[in-house]
Amino acid sequence: MIPWGHHKAILDKCKEQMKALFFVRKTLENNWSRSVLLNFLATNLYERQGNAITNFDNTLPELQSDLAKEMTKDPYNFDFLTLREGYDEKELKDALMKNVQRFLLELGMGFAFVGREYRLVVGETEQFIDMLFYNINNHCYVVVEIKVGAFEPGYMGQIGTYVAAVDDILRGADNNQTVGLLICKTKDNVLARYAVNSSSLPIGISEYDLNNLFPEDYKSSMPTIEEIENELS
Repeated sequence: MIPWGHHKAILDKCKEQMKALFFVRKTLENNWSRSVLLNFLATNLYERQGNAITNFDNTLPELQSDLAKEMTKDPYNFDFLTLREGYDEKELKDALMKNVQRFLLELGMGFAFVGREYRLVVGETEQFIDMLFYNINNHCYVVVEIKVGAFEPGYMGQIGTYVAAVDDILRGADNNQTVGLLICKTKDNVLARYAVNSSSLPIGISEYDLNNLFPEDYKSSMPTIEEIENELS
């Protein structure tokens, strides 16, 4: 049974029976605190869960496909970050790593962080994966690539190469097939569907939301310590 405070929060926020049951199940599975539950109620987890555009049905066994789809979201909510307008990929990834616990919570249950800019020696080259995770529940590596712009079909070659390399180099006998997850600022769903269907490797494509932005000239418009002290005096 879940505590009354959790139960009341679910009843207050969920008018649909299936949505309420979803949050009850997630709370029991993950042992969520009330604050974590309220966070996911506020970020529409029910509507986002499992909504990534994927080819998992065609590239993974049925059971693993269902589990892999369940671990995706669309969009991912990055509102725990605060960035300047016009941020670049490095700034976004730096911010995610500074908030890695919140990022792991948003990714979902069972994710363990393996490394950022994870180095793989492939043939005579060095390749660096944006972020590499291991999903304990699905027993598989998850390659995550993050793009600050719109999805482009060319990204499929990059993440597909990384998925294949991790599968060959890191995957052990007890691991399931490696999964790739491409998270872009925006995507054309039709284009994304064609792209994943063209690949024989399990790849999902999602968007992310990020609303906490401050203007480019925010810092320059803030008063200095000296100006504040002069005003106070």
